[in-house]
Amino acid sequence: MDIVDKAIEFENKKRKSLSTSDRVKISREAKRLILALNQIYKDKKDESIMDLMKRLTKIKQKVEKRLKGKPLRA
Repeated sequence: MDIVDKAIEFENKKRKSLSTSDRVKISREAKRLILALNQIYKDKKDESIMDLMKRLTKIKQKVEKRLKGKPLRA
């Protein structure tokens, strides 16, 4: 399966009621996919690949925000 297809499949997965370990796995998978897509983008300079990387980055940031929890107030 092509890395772009895997990334699109990853993007379309449902993410509801996840455990902490699921969030960690999602974050790591997103990072792996983004880095792999970046290698392809370096060669091809295709804007659709850049857009896909941006969407995956947003998913990753959202999951990591949830992992870190609420900041404590001073």
